[in-house]
Amino acid sequence: MSPGVCTATMKLLCLSVLYKGETKANLLKAAYELSSFGFFQKSSIQEFMTFTCGLIVERSAFGTRASVSEKEYMCHMHIRDDGLSAVVIADGEYPQRICFSLLDKVLDEFSRQVDDRQWPTGTPETIRFTVLEEYLKKYQNPREADALTRVQAEVDETKIILHRTMESLLDRGEKLDDLVQKSEELGQTSKAFYKTARKQNRCCKMM
Repeated sequence: MSPGVCTATMKLLCLSVLYKGETKANLLKAAYELSSFGFFQKSSIQEFMTFTCGLIVERSAFGTRASVSEKEYMCHMHIRDDGLSAVVIADGEYPQRICFSLLDKVLDEFSRQVDDRQWPTGTPETIRFTVLEEYLKKYQNPREADALTRVQAEVDETKIILHRTMESLLDRGEKLDDLVQKSEELGQTSKAFYKTARKQNRCCKMM
């Protein structure tokens, strides 16, 4: 993603639910916590978070739990066998186990509340699922979140795939810069913002 303000505290930045189709990932609902970024950056950063979540779900297999490391951020994802997927973007200090417990909780609740016939074609505007903002807020403090997740079954962290960079998810010969420029989800302002951030190699960028 793009540059912002470095913060010392652990933080969750984005929590989203998607449906993994045969070729594309369909965003169903998302919540964002962007208070650590500058006012003029927020729109572009939100677009890049949406782009990133879709890309890692599209490029990963059904039935996958994985974490993608990029600079000081981590993207944690769980893609179920039925295609329902959840992604949380956190800073690198936030505990992985709590992230995956959160993803499991969100997926279970979403599948109970939202009919699976809506998953392939639903949009954030048409899907009625109002608890993502609440979860994102509740899990900001990992110590409090740990108490919420401790009663859940432990996630087997040895089965979680770790990707060192976003590029490791791409096909041979593909470049992230090219995917950004071709993306229909990103506006021209966000693409220009991304290009500038890459060129300057600023602190606190995710892509």
